[in-house]
Amino acid sequence: MTFDNIQVEHDGGVLVVTINRPKVLNALNSQTVDELRHAMTAAAGDDTVRCIVVTGAGEKAFVAGADINELAEQTPVGGSAHAQRGQALLDLIERLGKPVIAAINGYALGGGCELAMACTFRVASDAAKLGQPEINLGIMPGYGGSQRLPRLVGKGLALEMLLTGNRIGAAEAHRIGLVNRVVAASDLMTEVRALAADLASKAPIAVRAIIAAVNDGAEMPLAQALNHEAALFGLVASTEDMREGTRAFLEKRKPAFKGA
Repeated sequence: MTFDNIQVEHDGGVLVVTINRPKVLNALNSQTVDELRHAMTAAAGDDTVRCIVVTGAGEKAFVAGADINELAEQTPVGGSAHAQRGQALLDLIERLGKPVIAAINGYALGGGCELAMACTFRVASDAAKLGQPEINLGIMPGYGGSQRLPRLVGKGLALEMLLTGNRIGAAEAHRIGLVNRVVAASDLMTEVRALAADLASKAPIAVRAIIAAVNDGAEMPLAQALNHEAALFGLVASTEDMREGTRAFLEKRKPAFKGA
């Protein structure tokens, strides 16, 4: 499929998806959301893709938010449907079963911050700014920001960010647990590609099981979550990759995982 608003690059086992609307700071409009959904759905079903990187074109923005022209025209019914479409995309990313790394190269505001939070990892340049400024437009987050943010940073800090609309820098985002790493802007994609290549080398079935265990278990009572983990462990223990991994360890060599 050809895209107008995103670029897709397949580099070994890593798929790099670049949101390419730099003139509007890579704002998420409906077409961009649809294109991302198509790209992520294809990546989920492609066994040659083992890790995905999402970033923004240019040096200013990862994604600076939703398209304000579209937001200004929303009705109650249309607004709810608009939010649900965005939520469906971010749920897809969060539960893709493959690691998704947000390479935050600049502003990650509103829908951009929500997109980053749905990713498995967030690596920010030292020039990045993150926030949920929807309150300043008289609205609220609609792509999961009010739910994922408190799960990442805690209720108090989340409410402060949501109700003030203030932006925070990369160092503060790292301190409160909103991003995993902060690197120099000039090194961002080099660092992210190295991380992606490392993740792409891991056993795909075990990766999928770990992501499912964390995501599903977070919404379960502990006893139920532990049972879920045990069931997934049993599934992973039946794989060729488990036998390859343990054999490689005993033979003091690097394993070659095939996703079987």
